[in-house]
Amino acid sequence: MPEPAAPFALMVRFTVRAGSEEAFDALVAETAQGIRDHEPGTLMYACHTVRDHPRQRIFYELYRDRAAFEAHESTPHVRRFLTERRALLDATDVDFLDCPGGKVPIVMFMGGSGA
Repeated sequence: MPEPAAPFALMVRFTVRAGSEEAFDALVAETAQGIRDHEPGTLMYACHTVRDHPRQRIFYELYRDRAAFEAHESTPHVRRFLTERRALLDATDVDFLDCPGGKVPIVMFMGGSGA
């Protein structure tokens, strides 16, 4: 039996341009709806606000595997987000993550969507 594909995760810290917080959050909400509706390989897509830093947003994204991430990046709702966010941001920092240990949902290894 072949080894299951490894989960793929990343964390993104956005610094939203002053005065663009509401527009950015609305764009995120629209994008998240598309992800929920059309991306079974996206296991988690969470956007967090940061206490005491009202212009910061931290995203945690977890995908079934690298292929699911690549599919995510090519969807119309994500392409729109990637284009429209540029005017709303001062900075973007991305960290790609490895998970050598911990607790990972079993559905990831059984081909489930995690939803």
